[in-house]
Amino acid sequence: MTTITTAEHLEEIYGRPSEASLVKETGRITPQYRAFIEASPFVALATSGPGGLDCSPRGELGGVLHIEDEQTLMLPDRRGNNRIDSLKNLLHDPRVALLFLVPGSGSTIRVNGRAKISVDPALLERFAVKGKAPRSVLVITVETVFFQCARAIVRSELWNPENHVDPKSLPTPGQILAAQSEDRVGGAAYDEEWPERARKTLW
Repeated sequence: MTTITTAEHLEEIYGRPSEASLVKETGRITPQYRAFIEASPFVALATSGPGGLDCSPRGELGGVLHIEDEQTLMLPDRRGNNRIDSLKNLLHDPRVALLFLVPGSGSTIRVNGRAKISVDPALLERFAVKGKAPRSVLVITVETVFFQCARAIVRSELWNPENHVDPKSLPTPGQILAAQSEDRVGGAAYDEEWPERARKTLW
């Protein structure tokens, strides 16, 4: 197997990026990038720490985070499974990478920066939904912003409903848990109870 070990070898294979690929990068949230980010209900949050890498989904209808200014993003951390892998990583390494998706758009927006975990009461209350505040808010200082071209979305036909997978054709979370735990947790009861449990703990 032939493997790549140098940047020069990579550039021989891929060539150099075009001017458009380079000029699209900026160090702030421009009005154009702001429009995409504010329209996005979903972002993937990538972090790194002593235990390894983590990429975690975040989602919220009406905008997944708040743009405080052109250098600052605020991402409320809503209720989840309490693994807090991303937050633990940030205690050791503040670097974050964000990938925003906008339903129906082929373009994705990438933001790299550094995050702090805030539990300031006023900030938590500011992002309360239905009377329930997030447990923390990530205050992200923007370092680079750029869009990713639509090729991946086009190739995957991600937004084409004709290609949507029937969830019934996939293992359920309860089935996965049962297999992993030798039936100690999960199973049909887990799947049946999940919709009501999610409704009560969404925020």
